[in-house]
Amino acid sequence: MECMRVAIVHDWLTGMRGGERCLEVFCELFPDADVYTLLHVKGTVSPVIERHRIHTSIIQSLPLARRYYRYYLPLFPLAIERFRLGSYDLILSSSHCAAKGIRSPVGAKHLCYIHAPMRYVWDQFENYSGGGRSGLVARVGMELFRSRLQRWDVASAAQVDQFVANSHNIARKVQRYYGRPAAVVHPPVDWHSFQVAERSEEFYLMVTAFAPYKRVDLAIEACNVMKRRLKIIGKGQEEARLRKLAGPTVEFLGWQPDEVVRDHYARCRALIFPGEEDFGIVPLEAMACGKPVIAFGRGGALETVRPLASQSAFEGESSPRDQPVQEHTGDAPTGVFFFEPSTESLIHAMESFERRQREFEPCSIRDHVAPFDRRLFKERMNAFAMAALHGPAS
Repeated sequence: MECMRVAIVHDWLTGMRGGERCLEVFCELFPDADVYTLLHVKGTVSPVIERHRIHTSIIQSLPLARRYYRYYLPLFPLAIERFRLGSYDLILSSSHCAAKGIRSPVGAKHLCYIHAPMRYVWDQFENYSGGGRSGLVARVGMELFRSRLQRWDVASAAQVDQFVANSHNIARKVQRYYGRPAAVVHPPVDWHSFQVAERSEEFYLMVTAFAPYKRVDLAIEACNVMKRRLKIIGKGQEEARLRKLAGPTVEFLGWQPDEVVRDHYARCRALIFPGEEDFGIVPLEAMACGKPVIAFGRGGALETVRPLASQSAFEGESSPRDQPVQEHTGDAPTGVFFFEPSTESLIHAMESFERRQREFEPCSIRDHVAPFDRRLFKERMNAFAMAALHGPAS
């Protein structure tokens, strides 16, 4: 591995979220790799990432880019393609937007760990540009550029030698949008750093960026109606709107250090996870502390949360036909699903959880997370990196 020249490509470095947890592992696997990114806000990612040589794009020098970089979305293809990579053996991209579109040097293999196809122009388009979340100018601009960005997204996918998706949910989207197969390696959870607490307190928890598709508004509205305490760790572009929605039982904590986040996981009553996620590391972190998850029953949550037996029957709701809830006969439950993206549906799930809370066993919930441990992710991604150069991964 010492002789291999590696370039790691990541969309942007503005905080430590799920994608950056994966990037951190890639940086550990290849400590001498160069990192290429559209934008880097120094000090916002872990020291493991920061100590690498980080190369930024033209987006870095644009006005107000540190805060409003997403408004430069139409320029991302140009910016990522302007990088001129030297002599590398392996390009490892970590992509949910434009990173996979980097142009590989001749002879290099390109392995893409894909968190999602460019979500702003595919299935999450309405969440980002509709529903009053964007101004008229931004909305019209997105409509004008959407088809062009979709074409670029598909064309750039053809330059990737192999895709590894973060979930079966995303592997299906890679096949649907790009016509390409993808292996699946679930993102890492540092399982051993989380512990089950001796007691729980009477508050619900969210740990999230305030992006439109996260549906923080549903959790706020549900807790307003039910008069339940809700603590929210995170920040983001929707903060002003969400603060206006919040009643007296909702508390905004901003981003917090890892140890504070772990403490809140351990003490909360349950985690609320109301958005449709590509995968979602946060539910696994909460479950590693033995805490149940109340999740929207679509996307990656269906691969990580184990629902109460016969949930759809007593909930009076049915799972979507394209993503049926998996049966876990005889296994201890780790959470509750709701299947409509509405406040009413979430309230119904919270009420069901509160009626059946004693059925959740903290140690069983924690044990459920062990197969997602960080060490296993590292081993599997190393195998795929070696296979990209020398032969197939098992």
